[in-house]
This record gives sequence, C-alpha cells and structure tokens, in this order.
Amino acid sequence: MNYSRRDFLKAAGFSAAAVCTGCTGQLIGVSAGKKKPNVLFIAVDDLRPEIACYGRKHMKTPNIDRLANEGVVFGRNYCHVPTCGASRASLLSGMRPKRDRFLTFNTYLQKDIPEAITLPEHFKNNGYYTVSNGKVFHHQDDCPESWSEPDWRPDNYSGSAGYLLKESIERRNKNKNKRGPAYECADVGDFEYPDGKMIQKSINDLRRLSKRGEPFFLAAGIYKPHLPFNAPKKYWDMYDRDQIEPADNPFVPKGAPKISFTKWGELRNYDGMPKEGPLDEETTLTILHAYYASVSYVDAMVGKLLDELDALGIADDTIVVLWGDHGWNLGEHSFWSKHVNYETSLHAPLMIKAPGFAGGTKVNSLSEFIDLFPTLCDLADLEKLSQLQGESLVEVMKNPKAPGKKAVFSRMRSGDSVKTARYRYTEWVNEENKRLAHMLYDHQKDPDENVNVVDLPEYKDVVAELSGMISKIREVR
Repeated sequence: MNYSRRDFLKAAGFSAAAVCTGCTGQLIGVSAGKKKPNVLFIAVDDLRPEIACYGRKHMKTPNIDRLANEGVVFGRNYCHVPTCGASRASLLSGMRPKRDRFLTFNTYLQKDIPEAITLPEHFKNNGYYTVSNGKVFHHQDDCPESWSEPDWRPDNYSGSAGYLLKESIERRNKNKNKRGPAYECADVGDFEYPDGKMIQKSINDLRRLSKRGEPFFLAAGIYKPHLPFNAPKKYWDMYDRDQIEPADNPFVPKGAPKISFTKWGELRNYDGMPKEGPLDEETTLTILHAYYASVSYVDAMVGKLLDELDALGIADDTIVVLWGDHGWNLGEHSFWSKHVNYETSLHAPLMIKAPGFAGGTKVNSLSEFIDLFPTLCDLADLEKLSQLQGESLVEVMKNPKAPGKKAVFSRMRSGDSVKTARYRYTEWVNEENKRLAHMLYDHQKDPDENVNVVDLPEYKDVVAELSGMISKIREVR
C-alpha cells in the first residue's frame, strides 16, 4: 500500500496536538511578548575539530574562534554516522541510526523515515520562514516540505567538484571516476568558488529576511573542506608548508580488528592518488596543506555571515549554530577520509550562540547530534516532537559543570560504538547479533586510540558494561 507522507504522520500519531514531550511552557531563550529569535544554521562538510576553540592551533580560523568566543562550544560532541548523508539525516530528524536507516552517504531522510518531521520543517510549522542554501540535507530534493522556498545550490557545486582551473577540469574529464585532482589552488577571489557563491546568496537572503515580519531559519551549507580541497590561493599562502606536521600515529592501532580499518577509497578515487598503499611524504604534506587551506577558506565564509548579522543589527536576536557533520582522518592510523569508528571520524564540532547565554563558554560533558533538535526547540520555545531521541543541551549551556550524558552512541556499517567519559568501545555483530569483533580504547591512558585493550583482563567488567549499553540502545532504536 502506498501512503503519502501526511498519511504516515497521521498513522504514526504525529499530530500537532500530540507532539509535545516534556514541554513546560517556560520560555527559555525567548522573553514573553518578544519576537522569537532568528536562526542561522551553518553546516560544514568534513570539518574536524582541529581548531583553536578545541584546543588545537594547527589551522587558522579566526572567525569560527570568534563565534566560539561569543557562544557555547561543545568540546566532546559526536556524530552518529561518519558519512555525510546518514549523519545529516540523523541530526535533522533528531533520531538515531539503526540497521535499516541512516546507513550511507547516499541516505535520503524522507525514504528512511517518511513519517519524520525535520528540524527546519518544525520551525516552519511554527511560524518561521525557512530557507536552505548549499548542502544541508545531502540531497537537494530530500524533504522539500522543510523549506518555505526551494532549496538553492549553486551550479558546479558538488557533483563536478567546483574546479576552476582548466587543467583540473581536463583531469576530471579524463578520470574514469570523474574525479579530478584532490586539491586546487586558484588565484581567485572569495566568491569565485561555489561556496563563495552560496555565501553571497545567503548574505542577500539575510538582508531580505531581516525585513520580513516573521522570524527566519536560514540554513547555509558549506561544502568545503570536503574533497577536493579547492581554495583560493590566499588561503594556501596562510601556511608555511615546512611547519605542517603529519600525524604522529600513522600506524594502525595495536590489536585492532581488521573490520575497523578503511581503505580510504574516497581519496583514492581522485586523480593522482595511489590506488593502494600509503601516501608518500610529499603527497601527505600537500593533502594536509590543502585541507588546512580549505578550512581557512570556510572560516572566511563563516566570517562574512557573522559580519552581515552585525551590519543588519540582528546579531543579538539570532541563534547561530555551527556544526560539522563528522570528523576526518588526516593520516592517523594510516587512514584518510572518514568511515571508521575511531575518534578522528566521530568527534565533530558543535557551537551555539544564543540570546541570553554567556559567550566563551566551553561544555566538556558529552553530547551528540540528536541533541541539537530539542536544544533549538527550547531556545526558540517550540514544542518538542515525540520522535526526538536526544536531550536538550540548554541545562549544560546554563551550567557547563553539569554532568550531562553518561554516554553517546555512533555506528558505521555493522559496527556500533559507545563513548563514555573515559572509554570508547566498539563491537561488530552479524544479523543474529553474534559478535564478530570488538575493540576498547582507554582515553584516559590512550587518547589517540593506539592500543586496543579489549582483551586485557583488567578491562573485562568495562567491556561487559559497555557491550550491555550498546545492546540496550539497539533495542530502543
């Protein structure tokens, strides 16, 4: 039988009168009688938390650091699936992945859970004018009901990778995978690459939306630093290549199961990359340099959005959210790209600037992306949908020393991970829930996850406890 999306909603009980769970009626981010805050929702693809506000100085990101200084940084935030489409579907629905949903980069939220109401759609249903530019959902045609006007993306955005140089375009056309070089350095201005065009459109939208008599939810999805690492030359010039240092653990973890590894096919598909084996030293430094340049380019684009909020006089009335959909491996454990159940792929940046909250706040308790939907509901005083599986972060935003969550959960293919304050445990099971492999890392002793201690007798009770937590989360998904 074929149901429409609204039939699913009705059958599943998602009526407007029955969607509130835990709603107190108390205004959290909004004062009584005042207009609801606007929302600027900035999504960044493949941005690992290798920035100053996360205690790392490798990359130059003054604008993201500025946002951090004006808002709240979630220092131990994690994605649910380290691949684009699945991670975004989970965040935008507020629902966890499981064996039959949110599996790959190619995920469509509307196909996996047609009854779900998305984050922007919930805002739209509550009086917000919602606009999407760039990559927010993985697919431009996913969940069109989320937006008040059609999702907009610039030409030459992702499929053709946004190359500007003739040589790059020729190499792309000759490559059987239709992937050109893994990086490009063009001596052009900020608005020549597709992300720059998207930011230009978003700036114009901010000017337009600020004049409307209703609050807005503007999503700006920045494609970089996703491969290929293309950025204007001036951002490459910000770095001294001789000062760039490769990962100090370019080896697979001791005792780690082979099922936990990746062959990093995403990078290998690009022209000039080796089809097997490691990157040589020269290529390693070039890829690092290219990623750093792309991140600094992204940072400049973020800065243009923040500057426009200030220029329009609406910065104090706007919630700003910045998130990266997952981490990215830069040679750690011999891996490049994402797609693994390791810290470097699962740790993802999240920061929120909201009216009434002190800037420069760092929250070190655990959080996960399904927590963002209920958090924004609280900040904008919207009801919480019964589909939501996360917890609002407002209390830890108020009190960063609050304990927060005991654990957060992620998965990739058949592997499920649980992260606690001290440990990460991952296990792989078959369809009959028979364990195929597992690994445990003690982050207190081994923050870089270099030694799998799952079989050491002193960790027997820890493994049993964490395995039990994964089993319980599988049951409720």
